[in-house]
Amino acid sequence: MLDLSIEIAGIKLKNPVIMASGTFGSGKEYSNIIDLNKVGAIVTKTITFQKYEGNPTPRICETPSGMLNSIGLQNEGVEAFAEKDIDFLSGFDVPIIVSIGGASIDDYCRVTKYLSPIDEISALEINISCPNVKAGGMAFGMDPGSAAELVSKVKTCTSKPLIVKLTPNCGDIIGVAKAVERAGASSISLINTILAMAVDVDKRSPKLATVVGGLSGPAVKPIALRMVWQVASNVDIPVIGIGGISTAEDALEFLIAGATAIGVGTAVFVDPQAPIKIVEGIGDYLNKHGIESIDDLIGTLDTKR
Repeated sequence: MLDLSIEIAGIKLKNPVIMASGTFGSGKEYSNIIDLNKVGAIVTKTITFQKYEGNPTPRICETPSGMLNSIGLQNEGVEAFAEKDIDFLSGFDVPIIVSIGGASIDDYCRVTKYLSPIDEISALEINISCPNVKAGGMAFGMDPGSAAELVSKVKTCTSKPLIVKLTPNCGDIIGVAKAVERAGASSISLINTILAMAVDVDKRSPKLATVVGGLSGPAVKPIALRMVWQVASNVDIPVIGIGGISTAEDALEFLIAGATAIGVGTAVFVDPQAPIKIVEGIGDYLNKHGIESIDDLIGTLDTKR
């Protein structure tokens, strides 16, 4: 019997394939298309304490091998999320991880305190790509000090495991990773989207209303893979690899490079069945190579050849 189970932040997952935040909502839109019980875990869209209207349109466009988005964390706020989505999500046999965001440390703490008593939630993922209004709009994750301060403050507000999602738009991804580990993160996920833009040459104007947005999809995979390998090699907590994962081979690259689990995001826009195909493909690989447990594959990259 193959063992695809892994453990992240003290949570047991039946397999290492996680639905990444931002592309899956709370799963309702996909529940009639994909068997949610077959994935390892679900990470919700980012939830804030108060309702966010999001950015003006257009706020999404396709790019070669990827897509740009500037949704702006649109959501109905934590109270509406708890009332409308928790019962639905708890109906599936998968851990629920809620992504949280805010414009200040107080915002993060307020949403954390609201969600913390909800038993159905297994962990919180702290989205540190949010702009810190008190630091002139610079994302919390751009600086090791601000990232660590945020994580340490949120940790005082909950006993739930904290997964910290890193932004690739910083100068020192290893430094930020080490800082949030010291501050009490139970796990790290990366990468979030990469700042990018696109221009409509006929209109001579940006394709996004906000000019700049976040790039995701296969185009970012080599960058994400490099960052996941760097971080996994420098921290002692589990890493969740995210970025352009569309196939089982993509996922296997991240696992071999040191990720304990992987997140599937943009790929579900193209093929909603991609997560299930990835789970099956990982199993086929283990069978083919005579590997009984996924643990025997994780972090086996040989860089000395």
